[in-house]
Amino acid sequence: MKIGIHIYILAGLVWSAIACNKSNGDVDPDTPPELPVKVWTTSGNEVNLLYNKTIDYAAGFDERFPEITITPAETLQVVDGFGYTLTGGSAMLLNQMEDNARMVLLKDFFGNSSNSINVSYLRVSIGASDLDPVVFSYNDLPAGMNEDLQLQQFSLSRDTLHLIPVLKEILAINPDIKIMGSPWSAPVWMKSNKNSVGGNLNPQHYSVYAQYFVKYIQAMKAHGITIDAITPQNEPQHGGNNPSLVMSAAQQTDFIKNHLGPAFQAAGINTKIVVWDHNCNRPDYPIAILDDPAAKAFVHGSAFHLYEGDVSALTQVHQAHPDKALYFTEQWTGSNSSFDGDLKWHIKNVIIGTMRNWSGVALEWNLANDPGFGPHTPGGCTQCKGAVTIDGSIATKNVSYYIIGHASKFVPPGSIRIGSSVPAGLNNVAFMTPEGKYVLIVLNESANLQSFNIHVGERWITGSLHPSTVGTFVW
Repeated sequence: MKIGIHIYILAGLVWSAIACNKSNGDVDPDTPPELPVKVWTTSGNEVNLLYNKTIDYAAGFDERFPEITITPAETLQVVDGFGYTLTGGSAMLLNQMEDNARMVLLKDFFGNSSNSINVSYLRVSIGASDLDPVVFSYNDLPAGMNEDLQLQQFSLSRDTLHLIPVLKEILAINPDIKIMGSPWSAPVWMKSNKNSVGGNLNPQHYSVYAQYFVKYIQAMKAHGITIDAITPQNEPQHGGNNPSLVMSAAQQTDFIKNHLGPAFQAAGINTKIVVWDHNCNRPDYPIAILDDPAAKAFVHGSAFHLYEGDVSALTQVHQAHPDKALYFTEQWTGSNSSFDGDLKWHIKNVIIGTMRNWSGVALEWNLANDPGFGPHTPGGCTQCKGAVTIDGSIATKNVSYYIIGHASKFVPPGSIRIGSSVPAGLNNVAFMTPEGKYVLIVLNESANLQSFNIHVGERWITGSLHPSTVGTFVW
């Protein structure tokens, strides 16, 4: 017992001495020493994959290196989350895994342990996406039935096979995860061409389609799943996918202000309505909807993909309507792409670029695929690479696991983006977490080792990143 007391006293004296030494005696001796800076890195050559180390604070500015200045007083948008689309195919592959293997994988993605990446946002398809094994809606009609204006045939039965069971397991791990729903197509009987590919929503079916969304949200809620937000249509200007539907800005405006918004209001539904959900080459589309005051009243924000255009389009929409939120909801990594190329492009654009252009959400497409890059519908994506490849009960992590992990693991919902300068060749974005920690994500795209100063307040950090490497600094 006396030995324990002596050790405790000695430890206290050492602690006090360190504290006094660091502050010339001005700090309370009971104040613990500063924790070192934690750094996680992933390199394009795959030598480091969320590799963790610690570094000490620097004595001051090193004039040999450029400086990233962080300005905590410059508070910008609030973060809602980072994550993936959980496609029907992804859910099927997960649900077919052996139970223990699936739970280990789900905790890796959605848990909050030191070994997980803490995914905080998911997107799901309303009905089938092109990464489902078959095309379906929640209101497919039996032969001989031409329409169902009362939606008596509405059913989530296909989703109860895989998607809903997996979502329930995810919610058991992270009850706070947010979920967005997006349809790839309306039921074919509501469409001008009566086909799952292309076509428009018949104007006479706008009101019944609004009720379709109401029923979907209520039915998911009955399963214990809250849909935080929906988009009226995935990629409304791409009618060649299977399934798909074409919807102009004028049509989406009409649908929202005269049908969907009022239907949500009448049913007491608080699910957010998010417009566009397509590429950065058309900021005019969401702006046109938001320029209509009656439609804008029902709209929470706009969503983007980046298969065309530039990520700065998000800032154009922010400047036009700064009171509305921005989302980045999809970007795929492909079977023919390199780890190095995808890591750099996606960190630069999907993580750093979207956040520096006012988005509160950044999602990759999609969570899982099989070794043949399936399942997919006839005519669906044949090269989409998931965050993991699932072969039976064996899961292999791919590049988008690390792309999202470099943000989701360290930047929880409620974090605030803060100002940071961008020296040449060092794209970056900074955050303050709800716990008061600083997080800085930095990308070295170059072929050379890059060292740099990080400056915030009176603190200095000297960071270094190998070529084609992303680093997340936390302190």
